[in-house]
Amino acid sequence: MVYYAGVDLGATNVRAAIATDDGTTIGVSRNATPRGPTGIDVTEGVLRTLREACGDAGVTPEAVAAAGIGSIGPFDLAEGAVIDPANLPDSIERIPLTGPIKKLLETDEVHLHNDTTAGVIGERFHAERNPDDMVYITISSGVGAGVCCDGDILSGWDGNAGEVGHCIVDPHGRLTCGCGHDGHWEAYCSGNGIPNFARLLADDDPTISTDLPLESPDFTAKDVFEFAGEDELADYVIEQLAHWNAIGVTNVVQSFAPIVVSFGGAVALHNEELVVDPIRERVSEMLLNNVPEIRVTDHGDDVVLEGAVASALTKGTGDRQYLDA
Repeated sequence: MVYYAGVDLGATNVRAAIATDDGTTIGVSRNATPRGPTGIDVTEGVLRTLREACGDAGVTPEAVAAAGIGSIGPFDLAEGAVIDPANLPDSIERIPLTGPIKKLLETDEVHLHNDTTAGVIGERFHAERNPDDMVYITISSGVGAGVCCDGDILSGWDGNAGEVGHCIVDPHGRLTCGCGHDGHWEAYCSGNGIPNFARLLADDDPTISTDLPLESPDFTAKDVFEFAGEDELADYVIEQLAHWNAIGVTNVVQSFAPIVVSFGGAVALHNEELVVDPIRERVSEMLLNNVPEIRVTDHGDDVVLEGAVASALTKGTGDRQYLDA
């Protein structure tokens, strides 16, 4: 029997899965992502999680023929490492991934992807039509996209293609993104950005009534959505989020002409009616291209891990033709 591995390295959790050659998961493990003090500590956490998944599956690491990794970035793709990850402590400068995993599994078949790229690989692999043109967009703590165009998974020369959250949607640049630049989509519509956007809109119009805890350090995007329909400011924020999200998605669709756009990430998954439905309504009126099917992933929080496994099975493509190759 030949086995395959998937790894999902996020800022909060690291997960691993072992699957058989038909994609059936037989072993899993999940741990908190180490907070350092160095990147090597994170690497060791990834390797420990992968070993635990092998143990849960009852196989040795050497029995795994290939692995896929969906990870936070940015990457040094030549070295197979994450460099200066934004959502981990500053002491973590470099997280080696592909080399240590190759050594553990004793295989050269290890494919490293941005987490959203792993998402589109998973969506493509599990889609009924296995479409050659599709996009996976995550709206979570950040915003990003994985793109499959003409059957090719777009990674970019450095593995960092698809950072659409850092496209400018507001030329006035009223909010600063976590990356340090102004006017980015992520600054307004991500889970991390929404609280700042709510405060900005409250400052713009002090006559808007609200019970949102704007001054609390514990104020989050979740509060905005929980107050929907009951709070004037919350409803206004959600309306404005729809505006910026529609601009961002329209730009992605005009750029890549996908047949399907699939959404994931906590903000989209937990608030489909308030986030994804308004995108469906608005994008159709803004496009020159054909309007794609806009849907929410069926795989929930597992979409990146599913994509990492699918990458291992299909030589990094998500194309099922490679299952028999």
